[in-house]
Amino acid sequence: MYSAVDGMAGDLHLVHLGRFALGGAGLVFVEATAVSQRGRITHGCVGLWSDQHAIPLQRIAAFLHASGSAAGIQLSHSGFKGSSQRPWEGAGPLGSADADQKGGGPWDTEAVTGEPFDDGWPVPTEMDKADIERLVSDFATAAKRADTAGFDVVELHCAHGYLLHSFLSPLANKRQDDYGGSLENRMRLPLSVIEAVREVWPADKPLFVRISSVDGINVGWSIEDSVRFATAAKERGVDVVDCSSGGMKLEKHQNLLAREPGFHVPYSERVRNEAGIATIAVGLIRSPKQAEAILAEGRADLISIAREALMNPNWPCEAALHLEGNAAWQKWPDQFGWWLMRRARQQRDAYGPETE
Repeated sequence: MYSAVDGMAGDLHLVHLGRFALGGAGLVFVEATAVSQRGRITHGCVGLWSDQHAIPLQRIAAFLHASGSAAGIQLSHSGFKGSSQRPWEGAGPLGSADADQKGGGPWDTEAVTGEPFDDGWPVPTEMDKADIERLVSDFATAAKRADTAGFDVVELHCAHGYLLHSFLSPLANKRQDDYGGSLENRMRLPLSVIEAVREVWPADKPLFVRISSVDGINVGWSIEDSVRFATAAKERGVDVVDCSSGGMKLEKHQNLLAREPGFHVPYSERVRNEAGIATIAVGLIRSPKQAEAILAEGRADLISIAREALMNPNWPCEAALHLEGNAAWQKWPDQFGWWLMRRARQQRDAYGPETE
């Protein structure tokens, strides 16, 4: 979305997320939500670094519930990918022109080391132990606010090159202390965040973690690392692992994951089977039959759609029609489903069942 003002969700967020609930989604997530002001990706990111930020989010969670969906929120810190332009404004680092023309200049970032994400990006402050302890507290406090606001699920964003992922990945983590070097050390901060959040997040509410299953092709963080991390996360109370990929700066030949239908499914399958934890499959899952096959074959436990939902917010309800037939009209909101079911019957009576 990248459309918040000072981290505050607004009417656009309510309408944007609410239409997915009306379209039949079982669980709707608020976008990556910064646990601190410094941890935003862009000036337009939603935040949860104060009690005031929870107020509009509470309204969103209530609407999602009233519309039949569970409410989830993804908690994040941008790390060295912060102070960025919105995607449609260039997706590069903020500069003086952004401040002059759009009223939103750069800010100081913090990261796993003092190395920038890429050439031309701001040089971040390397986080010391006090910074790390503050970060853990920020995640836990944001999770408490999410609970108070009525959310059912929290997902910790450990993917796509953002702060927690950058501690995991050997491509970014060059630290020489207890948080760098070995896999055990690189997992230390994300696992500490998980422990702190699980301690304050109600036991009857699921805790998700989103990971980049691999950094790229035979480089950096591997699927074997993901299995070990998922196993450790499960031991600390994580219920579901959301399996994505990528996010680090790579050479072209290292970033050749074929963008084919369901290209992350092999990763969700391996994490599910080898770590013994529920997983989410995501990435170019477009047809109901494709999604149903992934679940039926035991390759994931949940299906996540994003761009496909942007194209068609009613995708879940339409998927039910494809898979279950006319009985699935009962799953649509009455305000829509009654009319559409009537139209389908009229078309069937006039032209035959193939027109439904």
